[in-house]
Amino acid sequence: METWEAFEEYIKNREQPKFGSNLFRGQGNSQWALETTLERSGERNILFSKYYRTILVVRSQIESFTGQDWGELPNPMTVSETFQEYDKGSLSLDNIGLPFPAYSYMAYLRHHSFPSPLFDWTRSPYVAAYFAFRHAIEGRVAIYLYSERPENFKTSSSSNAQIKLLGPYVKTHPRHFLQQSAYTICLKFQFNSGWHFSPHESVFSLNSPTQDQLWKFTLPASERIKVLKILDIHNLNAFSLFDSEEALMETMALRHIGFKQAPVQPDANDLNNTPA
Repeated sequence: METWEAFEEYIKNREQPKFGSNLFRGQGNSQWALETTLERSGERNILFSKYYRTILVVRSQIESFTGQDWGELPNPMTVSETFQEYDKGSLSLDNIGLPFPAYSYMAYLRHHSFPSPLFDWTRSPYVAAYFAFRHAIEGRVAIYLYSERPENFKTSSSSNAQIKLLGPYVKTHPRHFLQQSAYTICLKFQFNSGWHFSPHESVFSLNSPTQDQLWKFTLPASERIKVLKILDIHNLNAFSLFDSEEALMETMALRHIGFKQAPVQPDANDLNNTPA
């Protein structure tokens, strides 16, 4: 797509899924791979149990400086035993009987830049667009649309990597709610060691017609100022999504410096629908 208007028109006219919901993700460069921050840090195919032990090691320091308290988290030995078996690990990932361990804590870490296996999405295409264009300079940005269960069922195999969707209802950092966040996690079971994290693209590359469907839309970065100005009219900006002093400064700088460099007249319908 070459214009923001074309993308927005597609989203408005797209038929809503009969089952589940659409999730979106924006990336500032269309060439970037779909990687978790854990993968970007250099950790690939790490055992779930090993990562869990790591976040427990840093927990006391994080709680000391933030004042947060995540209460009693599962024992690492219990988690290791659970994720060493295919069935127990699968039940925990599906949150059936065995809850996903430390989900609230892991979501908090993800929102504060600690390398995470949680791949973040948003339920809003407009939030995704903001993240796509926020720091875009040149080339093309990408906005992804993900549908986990378009046919209302999902199959899995112990020999293939699997994407698991973690629900939005979790007590964690307010940014989770401001950004309408949802997360997926991708793992693969290896019989000699247990559940390992695996790249999401290993599942998306299968191009299944019934599950884990992914669409990619690219737009020119030259649309940046226009898009960010339209989103800001609807109060979708760094400050509304991050709620921090740094985000306030970023928003003020964009409004009073960035937008003036390339003024864009918003559509009349946008102005009429803007709340007072």
